[in-house]
Amino acid sequence: MAADSQNQASRRPQGRLIGYARVSTDEQATEAQEIELRSAGCDLIVQEHGSGASRARPALAKLIRDIAAGDTLVVVRLDRLARSVSHLLEVIEDLAAKGAHFRSLRDPIDTSTPQGMFSLQVLGAVAQLERALISERTKAGIRAAKARGKKPGNPGIRERRPEALAKMTAAQKAAYGERVQATANQWLPTVRRMRPDHTWDDVARVLKQRGTEWTPERLRRAVKWMVAEGMADAVLLRKSPPRLPEDRLMTLVAGIHSSNPELTLREIAGQLERLHERTPRGGSKWSPSSVKNLIDRAKRSGLLTSGPNET
Repeated sequence: MAADSQNQASRRPQGRLIGYARVSTDEQATEAQEIELRSAGCDLIVQEHGSGASRARPALAKLIRDIAAGDTLVVVRLDRLARSVSHLLEVIEDLAAKGAHFRSLRDPIDTSTPQGMFSLQVLGAVAQLERALISERTKAGIRAAKARGKKPGNPGIRERRPEALAKMTAAQKAAYGERVQATANQWLPTVRRMRPDHTWDDVARVLKQRGTEWTPERLRRAVKWMVAEGMADAVLLRKSPPRLPEDRLMTLVAGIHSSNPELTLREIAGQLERLHERTPRGGSKWSPSSVKNLIDRAKRSGLLTSGPNET
């Protein structure tokens, strides 16, 4: 056993050990968790206050966003991190995408070791079985209710009871917040680069060109939620300054270049045509020289420090 422990320790990544401590209310303290995490070698400990059922975990979201490859997120127990098995698996998947690892001190989960990964696979199988059983029970309940002549669904919602409607609204808001957090790394960096100098229309166009579909209003609503949860700066919601049509094109071209500095002038011209943007003279065909003129203006105005390649 001692040899196995030494082998596991030698296989663990050499990055930082980052502790995560969560308590249910502001009245509770994370001191006990912090002592255990520091004993395990965590120099940095992130604290979170919020109930286990709460989907909003701004400190955890920021930790996952900032964690570096090779680092390990450490918790005392699994229930300090995740509200469900599926949530735990989502967090570990996000960490794996960043090249980071996860470890629970009191549970056999350590994604940097083969044994820990096996335990994780068992959890994944349990979660899949749990979802299948819930689905089957739901279908069976609906069939039984229909056989008794009852209508499916929540009677409180059908009867428009205020308390039932309030619970439904709260659940919908929680689900919306979870969806926003799950996709934030795909669109929030672009928003941070472009807002508030660019309009929501311009940001949505750039995101669409990069394969992420947003309407301006949906995008603004998602950013508003991130700001309310403390996950984004309120400056993103400031009204963008009014611009002349050519100024709007200049900021749009600058935004496209900032999102992908490797694009050439010709490639930016192609993107503008696919976005159905008219040239400053009203034409539909963009030339590299027209793009270059807008890039030069953006550099003079301070929007850009360097332009794309000529080719």
